[in-house]
Amino acid sequence: MPPLPATAYAGTEHPREVRVALRIIIGLALTVAAFTLAGRRLWWLYRIARSGQPAPERIASVRAHPGRDAGTEATEVVGQRKLLQWTVPGVAHALTFWGFTVLLLTILETYGDLFSRSFAIPWIGHSPVLGFIEDLFAVGVLVGIITFAVIRLRNDPKREGRASRFSGSHTSAAWFVLLGIFLVIATLLLARGAQINTGHFPYAHGAFASQIVANWLAPLGTGVNSVLETVFVLAQLAVVLAFLVFVTYSKHLHIFLAPVNVLFSRRPDGLRALQPMRSGGKVLDFEEADPDADIFGRGKIEDFTWKGFLDMATCTECGRCQSQCPAWATGKPLSPKMLILDLRDHALAKAPYLLASTDTERAALPDQVKTEAERPLVGDPDSGAVIDPDVIWSCTNCGACVHECPVDIEHIDHISDLRRHQVLIESAFPIEAAGMLKNLESKGDPWGMGAQRRAEWISELDFEVTVADGKIPDDVEYLFWVGCAGALEDRARKTTKAIATLLHTAGVRFAVLGPAETCTGDPARRMGNEFVFSMLAQQNVEMLNEAAPRTIVASCPHCFNALANEYPQLGGNYQVIHHTQLLARLVEQGKLTPVTPIDEKITYHDPCFLGRHNKVFSPPREIMEQVPGVQTQEMHRCRERGFCCGAGGARMWMEERIGKRINIERIDEALGTGPDTISTACPYCLVMLGDAISAKKSSGEASESLEIVDVATLLARSVTPAAPAAAPGGSAAPGGSTAPDGVARPDGSAAPGGPGAVGGSAGSDRSAAPDGSAPPGPVGPPAADS
Repeated sequence: MPPLPATAYAGTEHPREVRVALRIIIGLALTVAAFTLAGRRLWWLYRIARSGQPAPERIASVRAHPGRDAGTEATEVVGQRKLLQWTVPGVAHALTFWGFTVLLLTILETYGDLFSRSFAIPWIGHSPVLGFIEDLFAVGVLVGIITFAVIRLRNDPKREGRASRFSGSHTSAAWFVLLGIFLVIATLLLARGAQINTGHFPYAHGAFASQIVANWLAPLGTGVNSVLETVFVLAQLAVVLAFLVFVTYSKHLHIFLAPVNVLFSRRPDGLRALQPMRSGGKVLDFEEADPDADIFGRGKIEDFTWKGFLDMATCTECGRCQSQCPAWATGKPLSPKMLILDLRDHALAKAPYLLASTDTERAALPDQVKTEAERPLVGDPDSGAVIDPDVIWSCTNCGACVHECPVDIEHIDHISDLRRHQVLIESAFPIEAAGMLKNLESKGDPWGMGAQRRAEWISELDFEVTVADGKIPDDVEYLFWVGCAGALEDRARKTTKAIATLLHTAGVRFAVLGPAETCTGDPARRMGNEFVFSMLAQQNVEMLNEAAPRTIVASCPHCFNALANEYPQLGGNYQVIHHTQLLARLVEQGKLTPVTPIDEKITYHDPCFLGRHNKVFSPPREIMEQVPGVQTQEMHRCRERGFCCGAGGARMWMEERIGKRINIERIDEALGTGPDTISTACPYCLVMLGDAISAKKSSGEASESLEIVDVATLLARSVTPAAPAAAPGGSAAPGGSTAPDGVARPDGSAAPGGPGAVGGSAGSDRSAAPDGSAPPGPVGPPAADS
């Protein structure tokens, strides 16, 4: 049969050309639809964030530190540093993240395949190395999502309850995402396998996973594989674009927002300072601030800054913060994760109200939106509030949540801002804290004991200490900031005397402020009373600027943190170190030599404000390592993952009525190491854990010989006191070799007793005066930890 004339084909199209046209049309249509839906959602979310308060300090910080920020993005986002703090889930996430980053190349190839079946990325597209790398990371993503599935099954909140870090998370969405990721990889490998069988794959070898799939599809023949190639190329695009749209409507928006949130996070080295109160982006001046016009803390969702909204939208619901929170671990209602989620859900529900430009538009909104807009942010359940008061008042400011968060959400800042509004505007806070606040205002210390009692501990020493009045003499190397607890609380006063004795022994010239010292204001600030903090801090800044100390050494981590990190906000810039840092240096320099053995097994408790907040972990341990006979045993939660004693966030002065006491939980962990002694480096921890030890002794769960001491006391017990000589802190020491505070004397005899001698014990009522007497100011109900 002769061939048909060419005109016989006019008006017909080859089936392959039809498929190519359909691939292009369908692919581009899917792309336009997906980008339209995702773009509208992102624009809506952007408008919600912009409805919040400005945060010019965030933008200024990024502009001022481009190198630092680039390094942080490289380590936290690309390097997955914080995620890898948890090895198994961290590696799984890293495989998924790096896999999707590399597989962006395959999406480019898929779009190229719409137009040309032999498309390859120019210059590198035909390299077998690229084909191998793409397949390697595709398999890595599959390994990652299988690991995630196993983790979620093992931590199913339906079975594990509060013990599961996924309790309260939207678990159904997570399973949908895992399925979506699997489909992305599956369609990719199927399309590549069909391409191999049709001869249109750009890599001659190297793509091992694609080759395996090609072997599975090969029996279907070239014709079927040619159709499957088109089907799976389009399926790959459809799945990727559907995943893009889903991400913008779900918690997995963090895929895009996490790098942005990390970029604008505060990122101090440790948690350090709380931020000052701002209104309209400007720091509040309490002498001029107007509660009717200015924003005091967070009373409405729109009072949050755009960075606050960014935090809410970035939350991955991973529950790492929740799993490490001491409040949640002891049965309290605070979950840092669910706090952020509740705020996020409220913001999204109230969004139409926030975005309405006129009262007329708001009046036309649905009733459920109006009802949502009227909900108080914090209040009792009967009020329909978003956050229960017990949630924000359970926080100890320990910082475990911020340390664990892989996307740098700042939970403590938000909780503190909620507290500020409740205290300063609503006057709503735990009643037992009222006495503490009033004592701070009237007496300058939480117990209301007054300035004149701050120097009483000096009379219990056998050498004189310089009490500075005005400018500190040039030959005084250190100003010893004693702190309220160090001067007034019996247990902490032992530490103060041990530190002073060690400095005297080392020949260090130091001075104290005595009655001129007042509370740093940390309890008030952490409570939410920024006004009282500002008043006390400004008073101290004026006094310290006049004294002009070379270096301040503080024994209380809360004082240390306030002086070093928060006082610069008020013009007080000082060189501040913690006493363990100084003592470790003196031991290293040979100015203090531990000689008397302490044959005890000791476990060290990391104070949150020294460790996690300021990254001081090694000096206390270095001191104990130098004491002969000491055997150290770490608790399983230590250093960066140390567990709180329960005193931070002004919880020292609030009763713990819900769940298990945090200090009891921590002591249970300590007892698990079988210690003879528990050591720490914070007066708050001494009080809280001391009360817990007393409770354990009463129930027979702890040995009567078990005690908690500061590492300075341990060192003082081992160091031979200096011979009587000119006292570095002042005039010559009085005669005699008796050492204070239980320090061993060369003849082995005991130190004299006294109000602050070793063996003394303060009551467990932390609201009462620490020496057992009634405080001059009003106090709340006792916090009977024992």
